[in-house]
Amino acid sequence: MKARFDFYSASPDTMKAVFATQKVIDATGLEQRLVELVKLRASQINGCLFCMSMHAADARNRGIPDEVLDTLPGWHEAPWFSQRERAALAWTDHLTRLSDAGHDDEALYQALADQFTEKECTDLTYVIGVINMLNRFGVGFRRAPD
Repeated sequence: MKARFDFYSASPDTMKAVFATQKVIDATGLEQRLVELVKLRASQINGCLFCMSMHAADARNRGIPDEVLDTLPGWHEAPWFSQRERAALAWTDHLTRLSDAGHDDEALYQALADQFTEKECTDLTYVIGVINMLNRFGVGFRRAPD
């Protein structure tokens, strides 16, 4: 797959603003493992090869074991995800697949609210929104891993 063009060069000011969001994410106080799992999971759902490669490498560099990363698509069944991570991953799946979100999500939200404060729910939703936006750049312009 050939990249369509270099969107960093095409609009550097836009891309600077996009990547400034990482400072906001870092300041949320959410656990780095949780943030990396959410970024990787959304990228898997969206099929963003560039982001999957980058976030898997970032997760490994942060010490997340391969068995966790290798089984992330099956997080429902894997025993090494905490209840907090499960709630975050369920929320990630739900918000990343908005077109499938026509069902009652009250139980899903309650599981999230049981594990996260309102601030953390807001910050987590921000992380999910940002990675979904970045996936649109990677998929739309066919950005391949370096």
